[in-house]
Amino acid sequence: MSDSPLLIDVIDEVAWLTLNRPEAGNAIDLPMARALVEASIRCQTDASIRCVVLTGSGRLFCTGGDVGLFASAGDQVSALLSELAGTLHMALARFARMAKPLLVLVNGPAAGAGLSLAICGDVVLASRSAHFTAAYGTLGLTPDGGVSWVLPRLVGLRKAQEILLTNRRIKADEAEAIGLVTRLVDGGDLLEEGRATAEQLAGSAVAAVGAARALLQDSFSSGYETQLEREARAISAAGGGLECREGLAAFFDKRVPDFKGAR
Repeated sequence: MSDSPLLIDVIDEVAWLTLNRPEAGNAIDLPMARALVEASIRCQTDASIRCVVLTGSGRLFCTGGDVGLFASAGDQVSALLSELAGTLHMALARFARMAKPLLVLVNGPAAGAGLSLAICGDVVLASRSAHFTAAYGTLGLTPDGGVSWVLPRLVGLRKAQEILLTNRRIKADEAEAIGLVTRLVDGGDLLEEGRATAEQLAGSAVAAVGAARALLQDSFSSGYETQLEREARAISAAGGGLECREGLAAFFDKRVPDFKGAR
């Protein structure tokens, strides 16, 4: 296996990103954070990529930031954390704003910034062996990776307060029940289910999906009338595109639309 901290494979217009520090629990160090930025730029700008999948190698999904790195920084840990979090955040911002869907396959436990990565997808499939812990408080640190923004939007403020402030471990069944993940998959079936879901997403009307992502992300900062106007603009723009033309033609021809060909 490559010694790169992040494996990137593009197969059938799906970019598979695999965190690749299994011996360290896929902990995030600066090389991994930088690799995520490079991958996010590629995924955002490469029109041939229609869906992005993020997962981890080995038994764990991601244990968060590299605690050994923090300890070795000594008095410079503040500067290190500023660079590490800032770099990771550049990647997450691009993944959030790219006009294509993001699928996360949580193959095992996730903690700290690993929790942030685990829940950042549009669709999150988790192995039944997965569990989720904020873990920041045990190190005297505060949340990063956007978890303080995403988490209350997924599970509500009260549950987010409990998860972030008490560091209580959330097991897989509860994660599904409270909406932290989309659904659970038996561990041996996670990759197969992930491939099927990625294929479905890549075959969808990706431009329309990208616009829908933006509408959902902006909805919490919009008043109702503002969101109505945004929706009207988005659906009007989509109606003038090739995807809508193909969708309408397929509807009347009584066939499955070929959105990949609508470019």
